[in-house]
Amino acid sequence: MPKVKIQYNISLKPYNTFGIDATANEFVEVTTIEELLLLVNTFNFSARKILVIGGGSNLLLTKDFDGMVIKNSIQGLELLNEDDESVWVKAMAGEKWHSFVMYCIEHGYGGVENLSLIPGCVGAAPMQNIGAYGVEIKDVFSSLEAVEIETGNIVLFTNSDCKFGYRESVFKNELKGKYIIVSVVFRLSKHPKFNVTYGAIQQTLDKNEIKDITVKAISDAVIEIRTSKLPNPKILGNAGSFFKNPEISTLEFEELKVKFPNIVGYPTSNGNTKLAAGWLIEQCGWKGKQVGKTGSHKDQSLVLVNYGGAKGNEIWQLAMDIQQSVKDKFGVTITPEVNIV
Repeated sequence: MPKVKIQYNISLKPYNTFGIDATANEFVEVTTIEELLLLVNTFNFSARKILVIGGGSNLLLTKDFDGMVIKNSIQGLELLNEDDESVWVKAMAGEKWHSFVMYCIEHGYGGVENLSLIPGCVGAAPMQNIGAYGVEIKDVFSSLEAVEIETGNIVLFTNSDCKFGYRESVFKNELKGKYIIVSVVFRLSKHPKFNVTYGAIQQTLDKNEIKDITVKAISDAVIEIRTSKLPNPKILGNAGSFFKNPEISTLEFEELKVKFPNIVGYPTSNGNTKLAAGWLIEQCGWKGKQVGKTGSHKDQSLVLVNYGGAKGNEIWQLAMDIQQSVKDKFGVTITPEVNIV
């Protein structure tokens, strides 16, 4: 019989990459679907707040949590099916994202190599529709299973059910807090089409004199790029990119370009222009600036950091100050990518 052990007044410092020392009233770690179902069917979640965490890498805790924190540690990888073109791999939600990517690289499965070294767990990937270097989860997503908290039923979600957008899904909006993702199925390619045009991937391949492009070569390049400009959260507390790149109309972009000729923007598929939030923040003088125990990282202004001992509300105040300064200078609103609790 599965059992779950509830712990009380637990520090969440080890469970979030910002290293914020907030306390949870109740804390429980589940390692199987059976344990999760027991938990959901035993406790009245309509009467208590819950927070589900995986790697804690997309989370800013601004205060103690007066509810139950559920650490999803359900792990496992399984090859479900394959044909001449594709393979379908099922990854459990508590599996580390980078471990899943490395499994795909090792087997030559294409589609997630551009998403190497992203922190966090598989379960958070569809919630956020994580993306990097021209690739998003929705491009390789097949389906997921999630436990409905109210009923304890396991529900299947297809790609269209998830309503994926830029760093968005149904789980961040109308279904927020209603489901706990337990597994995700990805459709990967046996004959991948490589995406090397975004960021510095091609330059890195050229620098390393890589002529034979493979999923491993691209993964290695992405890891090299990310390592060179993003701080390791085990050394310096952070949650990766704090803000999303804002999207504006192309007309607005052209107007901004008159005033700011060097402004960085990329055309989107819907005819708008996506601005580089990091560039906007840098132009406002935040890059490398330290405010108390927090600051914007010296190599990547999008990354807010905890230099040690910062409280979550201090980091949130810094984020709001950055947000306001970008609004004042450019008339553009940048919104957090990180989940603020």
